[in-house]
Amino acid sequence: MSGSIPFYQKHHLHYDRGYRSKETESKLSKYQTSSRYAASSSSSAASFSRGLKVSSHSGLEASRLSPVPKRAKPTYLAVDKENQIIGYVVPIFRGSQEFATGLSHTEEARVRDTASYMAGRDLFTSGLEMERSELISRREAMRGTAERISLNKRIHEHGEHFKRMNEDSLMHPPEFVIKPRSHTVWEKQCVRLHCTVTGWPDPRVVWYKNNVPIDPMACPGKFTLESRYSVHSLEINKCDFDDTAQYRVSAMNANGEQSAFASVVVKRFKGEIDESLPAPRHGPVSEYGITFKTHIVDKFGVSFGREGETMSLGCTVIIYPALNRYQPEIQWYRDDVLLSPSKWNNMHWSGDRATLTLTHLNKEDEGLYTLRVTTKSGYETYSAYVFVRDADAEVEGAPGAPLDVRCLDANKDYIIATWKQPAVDGGESILGYFVDRCEVGTNHWIQCNDTPVKFARFPVTGLVEGRSYTFRVRAVNKSGMSRPSRVSEPVAAMDPADRARMRGTSAPWTGQIIVTEEEPAEGIVPGRPLELQVTEATKNYVVLSWKPPGEKGLEGVMYYVEKCVSGTDSWQRVNTEIPVKSPRFALFDLAEGKSYSFRVRCCNSAGVGEPSDPTDATTVGDKLDIPSAPGKVVPTRNTDTSVVVSWEASQDAKELVGYYIESSVVGSNEWQPCNNKPVKATRFICHGLMTGEKYVFRVRAVNAAGLSQFSPESEPVEVKAAIASPTPPFGISVLECVRDSMVLAWKQPTCIGGADVTGYFVDYREVIDGVTGKWHEANIKAVSERAYRVSDLKENRKYQFQVRAANMAGVGIPSLPSDTFLCEEWTIAVPGPPHDLQIREVRNDSLVLLWKPPVYQGRDPVNGFYIDIKEAEAPHEAWRGVNTQATEKKYIKIKNLKESETYVFRVRAQNKAGVGNVSDVTEPVSAVTKPGTKEIVVDVDDDGIISLNFECCDMIPDSKFVWSKNYEEMTDPSRMTMETKGNKSKAVFNAPGEDDIGIYSCLVTHTDGASSSYTLSEEELKRLLEISHDHKFPIIPLKSELAVELLEKGRVRFWLQAEKISANGKVDYVFNDNALSQGEKYKMNFDKNTGVIEMTMDSLTPADEGTFTFQLQDGKATNQSSLVLIGDVFKELQKESEFQRKEWFRKQGPHFIEYLGYEVTPECCVVLKCKVGNMKKDTSALWYKDGREIKADENLGFTEGVLKLEIAQISKKDSGVYEVVLKDDRGKDTSTLNLTDQGFKDLMNEVFSFIANSSTPLKITSTDQGIRLYTFVSYYNDLLQVTWHYKDSAIAFSDRIKSGVVGEQLWLQITEPTEKDTGKYAIEFNDGKGGLRRTVELSGQAFDDAFAEFQRLKAAAIAERGRARVAGGLPDVVTIQEGKALNLTCNISGDPVPEVTWLKNDREITSDDHIILKFASGKFASFTITAVNPSDSGKYSILVKNKYGTESGDFTLEIIEGTPDLGVTSYMTDAEGNVVFGPNTPKEKMKTPGTGTKTQKRKESVTKILPMENIEASAEPEVQKDEEEVAVVASEEPKATDSEQTGDAEEVADQRLAADQSDAPEQPEATVEEPEPGVETA
Repeated sequence: MSGSIPFYQKHHLHYDRGYRSKETESKLSKYQTSSRYAASSSSSAASFSRGLKVSSHSGLEASRLSPVPKRAKPTYLAVDKENQIIGYVVPIFRGSQEFATGLSHTEEARVRDTASYMAGRDLFTSGLEMERSELISRREAMRGTAERISLNKRIHEHGEHFKRMNEDSLMHPPEFVIKPRSHTVWEKQCVRLHCTVTGWPDPRVVWYKNNVPIDPMACPGKFTLESRYSVHSLEINKCDFDDTAQYRVSAMNANGEQSAFASVVVKRFKGEIDESLPAPRHGPVSEYGITFKTHIVDKFGVSFGREGETMSLGCTVIIYPALNRYQPEIQWYRDDVLLSPSKWNNMHWSGDRATLTLTHLNKEDEGLYTLRVTTKSGYETYSAYVFVRDADAEVEGAPGAPLDVRCLDANKDYIIATWKQPAVDGGESILGYFVDRCEVGTNHWIQCNDTPVKFARFPVTGLVEGRSYTFRVRAVNKSGMSRPSRVSEPVAAMDPADRARMRGTSAPWTGQIIVTEEEPAEGIVPGRPLELQVTEATKNYVVLSWKPPGEKGLEGVMYYVEKCVSGTDSWQRVNTEIPVKSPRFALFDLAEGKSYSFRVRCCNSAGVGEPSDPTDATTVGDKLDIPSAPGKVVPTRNTDTSVVVSWEASQDAKELVGYYIESSVVGSNEWQPCNNKPVKATRFICHGLMTGEKYVFRVRAVNAAGLSQFSPESEPVEVKAAIASPTPPFGISVLECVRDSMVLAWKQPTCIGGADVTGYFVDYREVIDGVTGKWHEANIKAVSERAYRVSDLKENRKYQFQVRAANMAGVGIPSLPSDTFLCEEWTIAVPGPPHDLQIREVRNDSLVLLWKPPVYQGRDPVNGFYIDIKEAEAPHEAWRGVNTQATEKKYIKIKNLKESETYVFRVRAQNKAGVGNVSDVTEPVSAVTKPGTKEIVVDVDDDGIISLNFECCDMIPDSKFVWSKNYEEMTDPSRMTMETKGNKSKAVFNAPGEDDIGIYSCLVTHTDGASSSYTLSEEELKRLLEISHDHKFPIIPLKSELAVELLEKGRVRFWLQAEKISANGKVDYVFNDNALSQGEKYKMNFDKNTGVIEMTMDSLTPADEGTFTFQLQDGKATNQSSLVLIGDVFKELQKESEFQRKEWFRKQGPHFIEYLGYEVTPECCVVLKCKVGNMKKDTSALWYKDGREIKADENLGFTEGVLKLEIAQISKKDSGVYEVVLKDDRGKDTSTLNLTDQGFKDLMNEVFSFIANSSTPLKITSTDQGIRLYTFVSYYNDLLQVTWHYKDSAIAFSDRIKSGVVGEQLWLQITEPTEKDTGKYAIEFNDGKGGLRRTVELSGQAFDDAFAEFQRLKAAAIAERGRARVAGGLPDVVTIQEGKALNLTCNISGDPVPEVTWLKNDREITSDDHIILKFASGKFASFTITAVNPSDSGKYSILVKNKYGTESGDFTLEIIEGTPDLGVTSYMTDAEGNVVFGPNTPKEKMKTPGTGTKTQKRKESVTKILPMENIEASAEPEVQKDEEEVAVVASEEPKATDSEQTGDAEEVADQRLAADQSDAPEQPEATVEEPEPGVETA
């Protein structure tokens, strides 16, 4: 029966019945008539077709969402009342009209002609001729009758012959000639099952998968069904794992049904899983016979939004059973139109919640929104209305924005834009509308009309063919312009034929239609346009339309439009400048009221054709009239916030768009729109009204011409819930049965219709052999209880019962007939079932269950009850007991429920004989605390009156508060008095005592179970009585008791603060029972605004030891507070007071705010600092250490009241006692800091902590001696204690393992490491607290890499030490006089001893008498020229070489002429590369730098010009005293690398040379660093 009404009315809360249209009202009335609650059970339908009815059995119900319902395909299956197929109905053969009337069309015409002929002859012929005519008519009629009889006989004989000749045409049941066979296939393959079926009538074939009918539309592309010439097939496309199943094909006709089976097994390649395929489902799925139950909860309600806002509508969907991979189909509708995702609508399905988000609300979004959830087992829907108000106008008083802008009749250069007028005009009538257009892809809006148009339709011309446009509309009144409407959908300006061609229409036989145009015929003038007509005429414009000429292939046809004033022959061309391309044209600027005729000419390059036929005279003016005002408006109550408004439709309204409804609170004269989108029905529910207010309503109609006048105002209606008769009771059961009567019980109706149920009526009927009799009334007067004894029954007879509920609106429809009960006396010993189970006070974790005892108690009285519980969806075996011991009470609070879980309950009674039958199960209830739930609150007022208070927010005017004690309604007014005001109720205890102990509960009628309870125990009553006593005999409340505190200058303050005290309050001050008064010693103050009471004393003396008391009085309220100051407490307070007094005097001069302390900076500097105050210019601050004043320097500072002393690099010498003294003429203050012993140790530990925290992670490096572990710190202190660990043990250092510090690097050197040295190393910084440890793992790859690097560096060091080198440097240039002797000596090093070779101008030279070359002791190489001559000039080189390397030294010898010299000067270099002069060498020559450049790896040498005078020769054995020679011996500095060279060393050499000459002139030799090159020495 659910398919009898549209889906949007099922479970629909805010729409009443028959809302949408008259068609819907008709369907609803049919639904109510056919409802199971109808008074009669359609006996007439039962008698139709001998108890059978013909129904559609197509397997799928046609969707009700389509505005045009599809007609069900007729079938001829006979079904019974339970829709079970029991046969086949053969339709009655009906003849054509010929056989129905007995005459053919020709014969009927002949009879008519004959009759008319005879009527004429009656006037002009004789009677003989009339008889002859009648005879002829009779003969013709007889001949026709004979022909009909013959024809019927031939048809019958032909049919009988065909039956005899064709055996298959005889009616017989279906038979499978070829049955489908089973298949085993691989995944992704296709499989087809075939069968051939015979039977007459033709059987209907249905395919099943695991006994579930296959629906090809549910899985498009998956299954394909075909039936041709009795051959039926099922094709499964791209099989997957889930297609493994048993398939059944069933054939059925009126004579029977046959089935055949086949299995399909889908295999998968081992290890091959295609991620694109769905994973195999685990567990049952819907195709395997599962029935899904869908519940929509957490629903969205009637919603209100404003234009421009974002709104989300959502519902939680619960589908049982829940399958992981099964997803339902979620669809959203607005006003029965399916919504698709767009920029305005976003749909989201999270698996359990469906959400629709309206991203940017416009009035087009207003309407009825429906969520439809479809599963294999059916669908569930939920609907609610969404209202969209206008956004605030940009100009005050401006109208609302138009809505629903659409484009019609789009052509090449012409489009008609339509819209709907807004409901809000801003208080002034709308003058008209402006239409704007925007080309797609741009943001430039162009206004299409210069003057506003009142008609809600406007032709837009001047478009560019092929381009797309969007449109919007703005309304204007005297106040200003409205906001623009929502833009229309884009539309292209093109010929409709081209648009249809671009859609790609396809044909079923080829898959595509290819449209080609004929070659244009050049030079042919087009013909006349066809079917010219005026399609629309307003006072602003006239729209013409026509069809192109019939000739095809004409070259580029365009059109000229001509007009002519009626009554003249003067035709005037309208579009003289540009012909139009579209067969549509809009004419503006026509004179209103005049009549015109129009015609059109075609033109192309060949010329202008003949004009079309002119139109009839058309008068310029609005053809469409504004609709008339709607008729009588009738409002009716609906809910607390809504009213149903119905009205009479506008008379003779053309092209009606809809209606706007407005409401106004009675007396306010302010009208508000109820809808902002026109509704076409004559009935609407106005939401968002205020409960209890009275409203009047009015309606106006709207079409394209404008808005009608308002209808007359309705009668006032108060907004409150409507009253209806109750729904049927249910759950009829028998509580007791005797010989002639039965006690029945039933459950309360689910909906009582907004008014209390006043009673129930019971009917019964007798059942004899399954045949029911007539219903009889059991009670004439309504019964108020939900239990009733039906008397005057007959023993051992069977009966059925039905119950109806009644309220002030009337008697409701009866319940379903009960089960059939046998009237016989019960003789069982155990009690009958309890009844009338009720659930109250539902919370997240608890609820209260109430019941009534059984009517039949058994042999013994009932002595207790057991309560059972289970989850609603759990199987029957899940019932479990709530209480293990029977309870004598008729209520129980069930706790420890799971939140949001749904439960059902039942109760059993027991007596001495045992436990009786269970009661009926309660309705399912979810353990959820409903929003807005309140609890009973106990209150004690100022007069000490105790009351219970309960508030309910969901009340209606007819709701009542019902107070109960121990869940029995209280009727004794002597104990409690009830007071109700608005939505609050109060139960006041008249004289609270022990008789009032119990559970008090309050239930609010006509609500969704609003209730609460309060347990008044003995302890709670005692507490409340104490509070009541305190209120009757009040005490001034105190925020704080009497306390004492010290103020500045050591003054003592006694104080307390009263929480609340009036201006009449009084205070008495008492000390040791003696009253104190204001005076020099005591100063009292009472601030009545704050309630602070205080008493101050300048100081304390021994006489003030005792008890101080403040006594308060304010009307009848009193209080006091005491403070005892004796013994040690008093002495400590007195001592502190004296100290504070001294401190106050100290702070009158310069003083320390914070005493001397220290802090360690991140740079490990120690800063001693103290904060001082009350300083002035002549205040001195002196620092002392160990009694000695510290002189002020850059380490002392004073900024922002802080004195600082910075110790940059602290050491042991900085330990001591530091003192700061502040003094001036106002006084002196001192602060001391002891940094000796433990104080210094604590300071250093803090420094060490900073150092430790600045250390870097321990790293590994290699040297030529071994492996080194190291870390860097930001600052190193010599007192820092570190411990190196190896495998968590301290390392004992030796010659092989050493530690040290270089700058800020702390290192551990492992000389000649071995595998035994692998392991975990750590360095621990000791800071006196816990220390900090850095670790590194020297093992594995880290050790291997470090050891390999050590071996490499070691080999490189050995090679470097043994490499051949010139250890002493040679001069770059030697200048000597001709004839002199030259002797040069340099040091050579290398292991093994290198080979020495001398070269001149890169050619090797050997020793002879002129040039003497010597190499002595493997260390000294000498070069001697006995007497130089010009041929000796040139470049000389020494080359030393061994297996580790080669090195050379160069010098240049220059010969000059000069006078003979009297002596020999010998220059010699030591191993450091310094030049050694003899004792007689002049000092100025030592100071003069030499010249020259460095050669290869040598540093720059000294260039000296040898002197002319005799100088004592150096102690060289090779130099002869009698020869005139100059010996220059130079030694080269050792070189670390080939590229090492610095200029700074030359400057240092000059400094050293100067120092040596000035400090030691008497020494025999002087050492000189290499001087700057480029200066010769004379």
